[in-house]
Amino acid sequence: MIRYDALDALPVREALPGLTDALDAHGTAVLVAPPGTGKTTLVPPALAGLLGDGPARRVVVAEPRRIAARAAARRMAWLLGERVGGSVGFTVRGERAVGRHTRVEVVTTGVLLQRLQRDQELSGVDVVVLDECHERHLDADTAAAFLWDVRETLRPELRLVAASATTDAEGWARLLGDAPVVQARGAAFPVDVVWAPPSRAVRPPHGTRVDPALLTHVASVVRRALAERDGDVLVFLPGVGEISRVAGQLGGLGDVDVLQVHGRAPAAVQDAVLSAGERRRVVLATSVAESSLTVPGVRVVVDSGLAREPRVDHARGLSALTTVRASRAAGLQRAGRAGREAPGAVYRCWAEAEDARLPRFPSPEIKVADLTAFALQAACWGDPDASGLALLDPPPGGAMAAARSVLTAIGAVGPDGRAGERGARLARLGLHPRLGRALLDAAPVVGPDLAAEVVALISEEPPREYGDDLTAALRTARHGGDAYAARWRKEVGRLRGLVSEPTRPSPPAPADRSGTRAVAVRPPGRAAGGGAPDTPAPGSPRPAADGNGGAGTPVPDAPRGSGGGTAVSRTAEGPRPSRGDGAGFRPVAGGGEDGRVGLVVALAFPERVARAEGGSYLMVGGTRAEVGAGSRLRGAEWLAVAVADRPVGRGHARVQLGGVVDEAVARVAAGALLEHREEVGWGDGDVVARRVERLGAVEVAVRAYADADPSLVRDALLDGLRREGLGLLRWPAGAVVLRQRLAFLHGRLGAPWPDVSDEALHARVTEWLEPELGRARRRADLARIDAGQALARLLPWASGEAVRLDELAPERITVPSGSEIRIDYSAPERPVLAVKLQEMFGLQESPRVAGVPLLVHLLSPAGRPAAVTADLASFWRDGYRGVRAELRGRYPKHPWPEDPATAEPTRHTNARLRR
Repeated sequence: MIRYDALDALPVREALPGLTDALDAHGTAVLVAPPGTGKTTLVPPALAGLLGDGPARRVVVAEPRRIAARAAARRMAWLLGERVGGSVGFTVRGERAVGRHTRVEVVTTGVLLQRLQRDQELSGVDVVVLDECHERHLDADTAAAFLWDVRETLRPELRLVAASATTDAEGWARLLGDAPVVQARGAAFPVDVVWAPPSRAVRPPHGTRVDPALLTHVASVVRRALAERDGDVLVFLPGVGEISRVAGQLGGLGDVDVLQVHGRAPAAVQDAVLSAGERRRVVLATSVAESSLTVPGVRVVVDSGLAREPRVDHARGLSALTTVRASRAAGLQRAGRAGREAPGAVYRCWAEAEDARLPRFPSPEIKVADLTAFALQAACWGDPDASGLALLDPPPGGAMAAARSVLTAIGAVGPDGRAGERGARLARLGLHPRLGRALLDAAPVVGPDLAAEVVALISEEPPREYGDDLTAALRTARHGGDAYAARWRKEVGRLRGLVSEPTRPSPPAPADRSGTRAVAVRPPGRAAGGGAPDTPAPGSPRPAADGNGGAGTPVPDAPRGSGGGTAVSRTAEGPRPSRGDGAGFRPVAGGGEDGRVGLVVALAFPERVARAEGGSYLMVGGTRAEVGAGSRLRGAEWLAVAVADRPVGRGHARVQLGGVVDEAVARVAAGALLEHREEVGWGDGDVVARRVERLGAVEVAVRAYADADPSLVRDALLDGLRREGLGLLRWPAGAVVLRQRLAFLHGRLGAPWPDVSDEALHARVTEWLEPELGRARRRADLARIDAGQALARLLPWASGEAVRLDELAPERITVPSGSEIRIDYSAPERPVLAVKLQEMFGLQESPRVAGVPLLVHLLSPAGRPAAVTADLASFWRDGYRGVRAELRGRYPKHPWPEDPATAEPTRHTNARLRR
């Protein structure tokens, strides 16, 4: 019997006429309804005609999380006075409750995507409601784009509703063809805001690490809230680890139960949280409890202010969930949980002044997540670059390019980016494409059972207590009695069935009716309601989109090359494209179960195959990683890394989960990245020529060879000159002086006199050094090249100015005594003439070169500087007397006339002059 009293109490009922009119007129609508108004539980049965006031329709409701889908279905069934599986049912991964008479089916957005790929028309479905679209999960955005495409091209009668409590209503309205926006009034009771920042500063989150001091503070705020307020307390924390730590600090609460709700919790535990309890409760939850769920009895919310979002580090080739500050929209959603049933309070564990600086909305997943699964969905849909999809935010070009590179490497798409049968099968698996590749390609080699077990193990990162060795973790899961092991065994069964599913051919895509893009026909499969597997959000594998847990996301990037950047290389045999179909794999010899487990991981993450090198492991993708001191993985020559993170303050990644493999497994798994190269480079102070077999950044085999290509040798020598300097050439005194003279003229006169700085000489090396460089093969040959002779080629011979070199910058100059004195050009701004003082007698002006007065160092008879001047006349007049007084007694045999300006210059002593 329908519970009309409960239905009538839901405020969204007043918005139903407006929503119905909008759908009748436009076929699309955006419903904005605050938390607690009943949009999730009243609107779908009303649209389905289950409340007796409308035509009978079949409605599909898409929720972002499994727990929300189950809870929404059960709540609607209760309101209708039925059991789940009657008029209202649900389908999530691994669980289905749908009957012949089901009119409202609640599914996850992953299930909806699977159905759309199998049956674009969604046969038999009249209305699709996309709930909680404000969360901007990638699979929800993708489903919305596909549904709009279906409505525009195949089924204009299909009705679409985007529903949320806090969202960009105008953006969604534009996306759905200028759909009307229907507002429902709020039903929430008033919620007091209590600002409860920590008493001392805490470190900001880094990766998945949260300052323990903040968690201790959250636990203390929970105790405070229990003392100050009535009712149950709902606590928002970013992940499972934080929930566990706070739960440990809340021991001894007496008659208060501490419960944990997150995507990894067993269904029975999740359902128990959603039922009223007899004792007072503290419910520790991730963002799974932000929306779609009403936890009965909650009057208080304690908000840590943190959330988990996916991020991709393309430079390191690692992808993971990371802890961020929750958005203001999330804060409103969380606070609203306290006012669902009565007035309540929210304790916010940050200062009021910080609130205005928080982001308005959470980051759209399409901007920050790994897009490999999204790119495969788009390719299977017939739009490889997603340019024709109606998306609120376009996918970043770099992330899409990286995703296409991965899909090409695993054989999911062809050169044109379109998906073939293998791509379609990978999309049907309900796994990230990397894990799907591992499942399909490993099963014929290691057996379907082991392939399914390992893929299930790495699709949801096991608890840390399972250790970092995959083989040991697998044995623990097989015999474990914990909640993770139970979920793992269920997923193994699902995957085992998928890997044995027969391959079905895909019909060709029809002609493009719009003239711009083809809409692909899906391969035949189960009926739309046939229990399709729940696809993780694109950018997975990771825990369900409740932001809890670790860094098990696959790397999205192609390898970064050989690293170092110093070698000049020629590819003799480039990367061999993977067949991507498992063909040609040979059974792994030796290694036992370790080797077979490692092969599955390596097939999923070929860029994370790693070899021991210098105390750490170098991954094929170029990232370095370390293993823990007590790890069983230590000492292995080769590893396949499934999960890695980067600890705070560490330069290398840290292996969280991996398997031991050998070189044979590495070659099989990362075979598409295998290169045979001839490398000629400058290393260890000389030219090094070697033939290298390389898996991405990892050298597998190296041997020297002598018949290197002369052009590569030349480039290596140039690299050596750049790295170690032009001092590798032979620089006799004349060459040094010539370079100094040219530098002076370039600085003084500019063109056509050449710039002879190191940078300029490297830039023009082919003009002055090429003939000698072409004959050189090693460092010793460079040392035989006369740099002066080579530099002479840069003189301005063509203009005829070269003949003026000795005129403008003479190497020597004749002084009044008749001596020819060498000019020092080592300081190009002001060349220096060092000459004995007596040899300059009678000269009134300082000598000049290229119009620049020389800086004259006047020397004593012993050759030591007595004075420095650029103005001889001034020195004779003002400075000479002091020098004469000081040196006359010390050098009495040399002339010291009273008037040097008129004295006879000499390079001899008085006795010599008298003779």
